[in-house]
Amino acid sequence: MYAVIRTGGKQYRVEPHQIIDVELIPAGVGSVVELTDVLLVANDNGDVKVGMPLVEGARVIARVVEHGKADKVVVFKYKAKTRYRRKRGHRQLYTRLAIEEILTGEEITSQEEGQERTQRRRRKREKAQQEGQVIEDGP
Repeated sequence: MYAVIRTGGKQYRVEPHQIIDVELIPAGVGSVVELTDVLLVANDNGDVKVGMPLVEGARVIARVVEHGKADKVVVFKYKAKTRYRRKRGHRQLYTRLAIEEILTGEEITSQEEGQERTQRRRRKREKAQQEGQVIEDGP
C-alpha cells in the first residue's frame, strides 16, 4: 500500500515503515502527526483512489523522528567588471518522519463507531423530549 501526500508545497510517495524528510513541521520529537492532504491511495490489490484534489477521509499517520538542517547551499552573486561579489549560505530546516500507517477513510475504528452510535441515540432522545415522548435506552 502506498499514498501520495502533499506537505510543505511538495508531493511525496509514502509507504508504511518508510522514513522521509519534509519541510519543518512544528511538532515535538516523538509526537504523532496526522497528514490529511492525501492526493492518491493505492492498496496491494492494485485498487487506486485518486482525489479531486484530495481523497476524502484518507490520512497518513506518522511519527516525528527528528528535526534538523539540510546541507548548506551556497548562493554566490557575481557581476563581471564591477567588483560585485556576494557569498551567502542557507541551510533549510526539515523534519524527519517515520510513516506508521496509511488510512484510506473506509476503516472506522470501533471507538469511532461507538461514539457515532452514542451521538445518534443522544439526538434521538433530545428530539423525543422536545416532542414530549419517552424513549427507553436500548442496546
